[in-house]
Amino acid sequence: MNLIDKISEQFSNKSFIVGRERYINSGVLIPIIIKDGSEFILFQKRSQSVRQPGEVSFPGGHFDQSLDPDYLSTAVRETSEELGIGTEKINVLGKLGTLVAPMGVIVEAYIGILYIDSLNELEIDKKEVEKIFLIPLKYFIENNPDEYYTNIEIHPFTTDENGHRVDHFPVKELGLPEMYSIPWRKGKHKVLIYKTDEETIWGITAELIYELSNKLKD
Repeated sequence: MNLIDKISEQFSNKSFIVGRERYINSGVLIPIIIKDGSEFILFQKRSQSVRQPGEVSFPGGHFDQSLDPDYLSTAVRETSEELGIGTEKINVLGKLGTLVAPMGVIVEAYIGILYIDSLNELEIDKKEVEKIFLIPLKYFIENNPDEYYTNIEIHPFTTDENGHRVDHFPVKELGLPEMYSIPWRKGKHKVLIYKTDEETIWGITAELIYELSNKLKD
């Protein structure tokens, strides 16, 4: 097989994220609970003993190739572990999409129903989850988030504890333009904020719920 035929075979009608292996890959589930005939989104607040403590998130975690055949399996496994619910009570409705975050994280997001009558049926993992709470899905459909911005810069070097410059990207040695030897601006990053009565929802979690609610509006 020549190279042209190999390219056609490998890449025809296929779509994938280039360089995925350089990112942190994770799978999350947006859990829906039916209560009194209405749809509610379940959120969890991360405990103080995990990475990014105190933040509101959906159940999920890093893809573990030794445990998970795919990202959906990661989302379901982590949901079962974090919320203390059997996998037979999780019904996945579909995939929301793939989010590539500027901090080097790829999130594969799914939507599912939890077949429970009360939150008391859940035995949350207190090592990872401080608390859980519900917000009507209708709230997000009817209310747009606030928008803020952060400024993203790329730093080709850092300064150590002795005040010495440590080059991570040796611009001069590589023969690249001098402008890249100092921090340069990558651009603004929009941050979505939902200020609810329960908690402030922001970041990746807000991005996902915003996408879901917009699709339901359409």
